[in-house]
Amino acid sequence: MSAVAGTEVFEAERSRLTGLAYRMLGTLSDAEDVVQQAWLRWSEAEQSEIANPAAWLTTVVSRLAIDRLRQQQRRREEYVGPWLPEPLATPAAGPSPDATDPEHAAELADSVTFGFLVLLDRLSPVERAVFVLSEVFGEPHTAIAEVIGKTPAATRQIASRARRRIREQRADRRPADEGLLAELVGALAEGAVERVLSLMSPEVVLTSDGGPARRAARRPIVGADRVTRFILNLSARTPLDAQITMESVNGAAALVIRSEELSLVMNADTSPDGERLDAIRLVLNPDKLGGLDHPVDVT
Repeated sequence: MSAVAGTEVFEAERSRLTGLAYRMLGTLSDAEDVVQQAWLRWSEAEQSEIANPAAWLTTVVSRLAIDRLRQQQRRREEYVGPWLPEPLATPAAGPSPDATDPEHAAELADSVTFGFLVLLDRLSPVERAVFVLSEVFGEPHTAIAEVIGKTPAATRQIASRARRRIREQRADRRPADEGLLAELVGALAEGAVERVLSLMSPEVVLTSDGGPARRAARRPIVGADRVTRFILNLSARTPLDAQITMESVNGAAALVIRSEELSLVMNADTSPDGERLDAIRLVLNPDKLGGLDHPVDVT
């Protein structure tokens, strides 16, 4: 295979590989680093001897992502406050990337939502790799077994355990739609305490990630009263010249605030009835907000 042909093969797979690595790692910067490492290995390999380049690249990226995820976990032990994934601007809804299989296309889009990525963080690196490869990308267990160095039978057990954990924790939550978030913004703008409170589930949980550079709650805030007070105080501190927009972030509606003093992304999940907020997540760490500038298609 010529160098030009080899580059074309890799570039045809780049978006898929980036999507795989992002779901594994939760940050675009780490995902792109992993894909770049895979490119270096691909460029140095005997490409003519690789029968299935897509499978070969999937294996390489998955193994690199597992190693990077283990490094991440060690870094998070020293992280200031809660750690949340890196928000990613996603293209506005358009034609399905997999028009022949709408159900699979919907699963791909759902698997990049913030709520889903937060649940994936509760899996071990190997469990996460197995779950993402099998449930999101539809890889056969025989191929996944090669990635993690276990038997297909053991791989099936890992997949089953990870699937059960995700389903139990996910329940019937779904991303909050633009209408519900807009209603919350209106209530906050008016300082309407009771209206804000009415939009909260009794056991709502707010998690904020400010990293070392931004002031944020160092522990999750639990309960409608406490969460309401917190976001009302945050709203009162929002600079008057801040740009406030509703954008597509990780495939769902999110509130984005941009200013020199305060920039953040707020996304949320609803309770099963879809009418109240069950989980609210704020990302204020400036190191994690670069992915909002240029939409990336990882579906």
